[in-house]
Amino acid sequence: MAPEAWQSRRVLLAVTGGIAAYKSALLARLLVKAGADVQVLMTAGAHAFIQPLTFQALTGRAVRSDLLDEQAEQGMGHIELARWPDLIVIAPASADAMARAAAGMADDLLTTVLLATRKPVFWVPAMNQAMWSHPLTQRNLAILAEIPFYTLFDTAEGAQACGDTGPGRMLEPEQIVALLTATLSAEEASPQRTPAPVAAGILSGTRVVLTAGPTREYIDPVRFVSNESSGRMGYALAAAAISAGAEVTLISGPVGIPAPDGVQLASVTSAEQMLQAALAATAEGCDIFIAAAAVADYRPASPAGQKLKKQAAAAQLSQLQLVENPDVLKSVADSHKVTYLVGFAAETEQLAEHARSKLTRKGIDLIVANDVSRTDIGFNSDFNEVLLIDHEQTQRLERQSKTQLGQYLLAEIVTRWQHKQANEPGQNGNGRTGQ
Repeated sequence: MAPEAWQSRRVLLAVTGGIAAYKSALLARLLVKAGADVQVLMTAGAHAFIQPLTFQALTGRAVRSDLLDEQAEQGMGHIELARWPDLIVIAPASADAMARAAAGMADDLLTTVLLATRKPVFWVPAMNQAMWSHPLTQRNLAILAEIPFYTLFDTAEGAQACGDTGPGRMLEPEQIVALLTATLSAEEASPQRTPAPVAAGILSGTRVVLTAGPTREYIDPVRFVSNESSGRMGYALAAAAISAGAEVTLISGPVGIPAPDGVQLASVTSAEQMLQAALAATAEGCDIFIAAAAVADYRPASPAGQKLKKQAAAAQLSQLQLVENPDVLKSVADSHKVTYLVGFAAETEQLAEHARSKLTRKGIDLIVANDVSRTDIGFNSDFNEVLLIDHEQTQRLERQSKTQLGQYLLAEIVTRWQHKQANEPGQNGNGRTGQ
């Protein structure tokens, strides 16, 4: 732990209703021990699980719960609390609290503080695994992730108080403090480490083509070779490009998330289908091509036309013949129809080295690399942390929600695309070299 990151920090610790509230007592103690000045806010639901006196004893401050507090400055407790902290930590953050915040409600002290503040807010979710995975909860998470000063932490997996097992457990207090400390320390060391989001309308009149999600290569009509890509990163980039005013074509493999409003969606299944869709979408020229899809490298040489029965499937799978799939990104690069090409590299080791090799091998402008050996980012996570590697520099974008990262990543891509245009006057802006 880096104690200097916490000295004189004022932390508003909001505790919502849930059995994980007992962990918040230890969290409060750890923050105080690290040097922070901690004020606890408890929702009505939190009072059912833990007593305010516990937090008062640990922090030396009376717990705040009332929206209109006679003891607060001018009785306006929410305004006072919104101004006071350096950061707000909501732990546990219940499904109800996130839903009401996502809806913009202001019917208790916590929700009014959230509307009245622009301080950094860290959400530490905790709930039953079924509640966590419910589409409405995931939608609310996506809404909250779009707030630029909100950070959403992942949940842990394991046994839950209700008897279920799965994701939704609140992180342990030590983990929460470590994540917060790393964030605060990084901000002090490099306060400008994250670029500003791309300006609205800056891509007006441009064409952006993206690939996203996995591909599936079928062994028989019900079995296939694929990977863990969820498509969230590519979809976040597509949404950011739409917000920036671009004409966006999104070529997507099979995913379980809705396409952003305004995109031209081309749904594909296999690598060959993705290649044909990409070549068609860039045939008349394209300003920016972003290959965020996780394309399967190989496919079965002779897929069966009918479902293989168990014994036949076992025999065929043990001798499965694979052939290499076409390289979508390199094929688009070799077509010379695109001004600026961006690839992604999902690696489990030697991240920068392998990504840089891919950058050169495919003949593209920028590679976005992430470590998929980590469980807190990347495949099937709402969060990511990436390296941006071009032919001149390497830049890190710190761990954040994919929605936020999509905005910042697109800003970097646009800046580099504009720089390339300015320095290569032969480009006419539609991806084709001027004659």
